[in-house]
Amino acid sequence: MSEVSKFSTADLKVWLERETGSIFVPVHMKAQRLLDEMRRVLESLLDASKMLLENSGKEIDKRNMKTYGRARALNKLAKLFVERYRQLKAPEKVTHENMDVFVKEIQKAFAVTEIDIRNWFPRISPFFILDRRKFQTVFERAKIALKELDGFVSKEYVKTKTLEDTFQLRDKLTALERQLKELEEKKVNVEANEAAIEKQMMELQRRMDELKTTGGVGQLGHTGDEIVVLCVEVKHNLQHLQKPFIKLQSLATHGSGSGLTPEELKKLVQYLEDPFEALSAEEAGYPLLRRILEKLGRFISEDKLKLKPEKARKAEQAINNINNNSLADLHQKCKDAMTRKTKLSMSEEVVAAQKDLTKLNEHLELLKRNKGVLEAEEFTINRNHAETMEKIRNHKNEIEKNVLSFTSKKIVVA
Repeated sequence: MSEVSKFSTADLKVWLERETGSIFVPVHMKAQRLLDEMRRVLESLLDASKMLLENSGKEIDKRNMKTYGRARALNKLAKLFVERYRQLKAPEKVTHENMDVFVKEIQKAFAVTEIDIRNWFPRISPFFILDRRKFQTVFERAKIALKELDGFVSKEYVKTKTLEDTFQLRDKLTALERQLKELEEKKVNVEANEAAIEKQMMELQRRMDELKTTGGVGQLGHTGDEIVVLCVEVKHNLQHLQKPFIKLQSLATHGSGSGLTPEELKKLVQYLEDPFEALSAEEAGYPLLRRILEKLGRFISEDKLKLKPEKARKAEQAINNINNNSLADLHQKCKDAMTRKTKLSMSEEVVAAQKDLTKLNEHLELLKRNKGVLEAEEFTINRNHAETMEKIRNHKNEIEKNVLSFTSKKIVVA
C-alpha cells in the first residue's frame, strides 16, 4: 500500500514546486517566451498600421484627384487596424487560461483583418504598393507567431493546465483559510459583546424588578393585582345585566327612548365598558346604578327589551339582589382600591420610581436592539463560516485528486 503524505497549505507549495519543477518550469518559461514574442509582433503590427494611417493622411493632404479616393479608403482602413490592435492586451500573468483567452482574441482580430485585406487592398491597388507590402509582411509574421503560440497553448501548455490549476487552487485555499480565521475572530468578538449585553440586561431587569416589588411601586403593583381580581368579581355580579344594559342603551340612542338622563346614560355606557371603574366612582349606595336599574326593571316587566324569559328572570333577580345591597361590600372594596391606587400614583416616591423605571426600560430596549443587531451579525458570520469551510473542503479534495493524476502520489491536505 502506497504511503500517504500529509501537508499543510503552507508546505504544499514547496512540495509541489519540488515535485513538478522539472515539468512545469520549462513549459512556463516557453510560455513566457512565446508571449513576449507575440507581444513584440503585435507592437510591430500596430506600428505598421500607424504607418498606413500616416502615409495615407499625407496623400489626402495633397488633394491629388488621382489618389485621393484610394487614400481616403486606406486611411479609414488603417484607423480600424490601429483601434483593433490597440485593444489586444497581452496578459500580465502567464497562465493557461489567460493565454487561451489571449490567443482567441488575436484569432478573431486577425480573421477580420484577413477579410479587410481581401476586400480593400485590391481596390486601393496600384497605389500605396510599398506600404501595403510592408504591412502584409508584418501581418504574415504575426500569423506565424500566432500559429506557434496557438499550437503551444492547445498541445503542450494544456498538458500542464491541471498542474497550474493546482497551484492556483493552493493560493485560493490560503486566502480561504485566512478568511476563515478572520471569521472565527469576528465570531469570538461578537459572542463576547453578546455576553456583555446579556449581563447588562440581566442587571437592568434585576433593578427594574426590585423597583416594581418594593416601596410605593410595590404597593401600587399589589393594588393593581387587587383591582384585577375586583374587576372579575364586578363583571361576575353584573353578568346577567350585560344584555339588558345593551338593549337599554340601544333604546336610548336609536329607539323610542329609555327615560335615562344624560348622566345616567353616560354611567350606563361606563358600566358596559369598564364595570369596575363605573362602580368605584359611585357614591355610597351607588345611586346612579340604582336609578338605572329602576328604569331597567320597568322596561323588563313591560317586555320592551324583548328579552328571552330566562334572561329576563335572571336580570330581575340580579336587580333585586343589588337593590338589597348585594354590592355594598364589593363597592367599598372597589372604592378603597381606587383610592389607594390614586394616592400611590401621585406620591413623590412612586413618581420618582416610575421615572427611573422608564429610563431603565428605555436602556433595556436599546440593549435588546443592539443584541438583535449582534445576533443578525452572528447569523451572517456563521453562514459565511459554513460556506468557507465547504469551499476549503472542496479545494482540498480537488488538489488531492489533481496531485494523484499528475504525480501518481496520494497526499492529504491538512
